[in-house]
Amino acid sequence: MSIRIGIFGYGNLGRGVEAAIRQNPDMTLAAVFTRRDPSTLKINTEGVPVLNISDAEKMVNDIDVMILCGGSATDLPTQTPETVKLFNVVDSFDTHAKIPEHFEAVDSAAKESGKVGIISVGWDPGLFSLNRLYGSAVLSEGKDYTFWGKGVSQGHSDAIRRVKGVLDAKQYTIPVEEALDAVRSGSELELTTRQKHIRECFVVAKDGADTKKIEAEIKSMPNYFADYDTTVHFITKEELDRDHSGIPHGGFVIRSGKTGFNKEHNHIIEYSLKLDSNPEFTASVLVAYARAAYKLSLDKVSGCKTVLDIPPAYLSAKSGAELRKELL
Repeated sequence: MSIRIGIFGYGNLGRGVEAAIRQNPDMTLAAVFTRRDPSTLKINTEGVPVLNISDAEKMVNDIDVMILCGGSATDLPTQTPETVKLFNVVDSFDTHAKIPEHFEAVDSAAKESGKVGIISVGWDPGLFSLNRLYGSAVLSEGKDYTFWGKGVSQGHSDAIRRVKGVLDAKQYTIPVEEALDAVRSGSELELTTRQKHIRECFVVAKDGADTKKIEAEIKSMPNYFADYDTTVHFITKEELDRDHSGIPHGGFVIRSGKTGFNKEHNHIIEYSLKLDSNPEFTASVLVAYARAAYKLSLDKVSGCKTVLDIPPAYLSAKSGAELRKELL
């Protein structure tokens, strides 16, 4: 049986989910939902219903898992608990500090409805979270280091666009190579935010805007740039479109640890990603966890789960026997 997937939201992430579903023969796209006029969405699969989210209840018997793709970090705390009342759900909520309260809200709603809600799925939180767990479990004596980039930070780019006088912008998060090399050498350092990453901004200013004022406001922005060494470049819209149209990203999770009775031996575990398209890769992770949500529902599991709670085999379309033969 094919797993029937619904998509709520159809921006870059939603389009990535649709493409990923096509690459998984055990899945079909059952419907796409939007808060906008459905006729404004042009999806790539003919014959798939495109509906307003207010009509979602009509599809409860036709969708096995709903992937939430249209919500921002401020939307999902409402969207996920509401949607899990009707469907098994997977979301990409990524505000690390607020994950515990988001978990509680989704867990309560999911247990009441008998559904599964898998939250904070992606690569960080998500795959990087798993690697931090594996590293700390295996090397209990050690330290974790997470580096992001080089890549486009969509949230930080949006923050720049909200500055008065800014027409458009892209912001890149870049690891500090000296810090990365030091960690890879086995040095267990205490690194500040500023020592680990720099931020590089490419900004298109509106005609007549005060670029010095814009630069000062960006560099002093709390929670985004104030704690980092930040460089601001002013360029034309044509240069931005030509040189910065993509959404690449990536990063590293490194566990530096020691073993031995006298802690005499050093070890490094490193996991890295280099992504041409952040939303398309995130979409592929969401689709894998949609499969896991479906398998959990067949097991009559309900409530909220995170990537830390899911058996790895539940992500795969292959049987346990195939996985043991091919991967062990």
